[in-house]
Amino acid sequence: MVSAVFHSPLDAAPVAAQNAMNNVASSAYPASAISPKTSQTAAAAAASAAAPAPAAAAPRRDWAALSRSFWMAVLPPLCGLGLLIGLWAVVSTTTGGNIPSPKDTWVQALEVFSNPFYRNGPNDQGVGWNVLMSLQRVAIGFGMAALVGIPAGFVIGRFAFLSRMFNPLISLLRPVSPLAWLPIGLLVFKGANPAAIWTIFICSIWPMIINTAVGVQRVPQDYMNVARVLNLSEWKIATKILFPAVLPYMLTGVRLAVGTAWLVIVAAEMLTGGVGIGFWVWDEWNNLNVKNIIIAIFVIGIVGLVLEFALIKLATAFTFEEVKA
Repeated sequence: MVSAVFHSPLDAAPVAAQNAMNNVASSAYPASAISPKTSQTAAAAAASAAAPAPAAAAPRRDWAALSRSFWMAVLPPLCGLGLLIGLWAVVSTTTGGNIPSPKDTWVQALEVFSNPFYRNGPNDQGVGWNVLMSLQRVAIGFGMAALVGIPAGFVIGRFAFLSRMFNPLISLLRPVSPLAWLPIGLLVFKGANPAAIWTIFICSIWPMIINTAVGVQRVPQDYMNVARVLNLSEWKIATKILFPAVLPYMLTGVRLAVGTAWLVIVAAEMLTGGVGIGFWVWDEWNNLNVKNIIIAIFVIGIVGLVLEFALIKLATAFTFEEVKA
């Protein structure tokens, strides 16, 4: 059985070590050559050198700094949310209950989300099905816009003639209100669902075209000179030089296009009907159910926030620069 004795840094050195050090000191310096005070000083220095070095103090975490950073990250959003709820309660009180209070809306939200995927017919479905249908329309319209807009942006930015040709058309059509395109979709496609998808497509294509073209035009000229010296084909220029350099601009256009598409679908569904979060808002207004309208506003905002956050993470993963909201 092995036993160990641990000495604290403040304990005195063992007696044998002290005797050995005294012998070394006396042999090096005769007793007549040194004074008693000098001998004691030398012995104390030798003892301190032989004593075990004090253990390094473990690094202590700055809990005050961690706590301060935590509250600086959490407290401002909580204050903003509290301000919103406070103003909401004041408006509810001053309007005599025409606007539901936060408490009543919360109770209604618990009831709505207790079964979000029920179906009682084509015009009576849970909020979950309405959100999924709106996301489906956004995905189809946005996907078609990406397939057309991103290559078009590359071509417009790459060739000066095409840039001068299409810039006036883009400047003319981009400011048009999204809902102005809806009657054209109804006239051409003869259906509410394809008309809504068409509206999303035509409104979300412009940010991708513009940002991609601007990114291509800002590629350093030295890159293009190297490509000309190496006699690279147009395909290699697009895939090896332009695409990596334009990717941050392209992802910015995608973010803007998704936000536009989510805004447009709500307005389009209010006019076209069917299943969707916009139709759900309009249907609840016809039923004078203001609580569900407020719930739908929060649902639309949360879904848009999730889409924006997901695209920020995607842009951060594919770019070296910090992407900010």
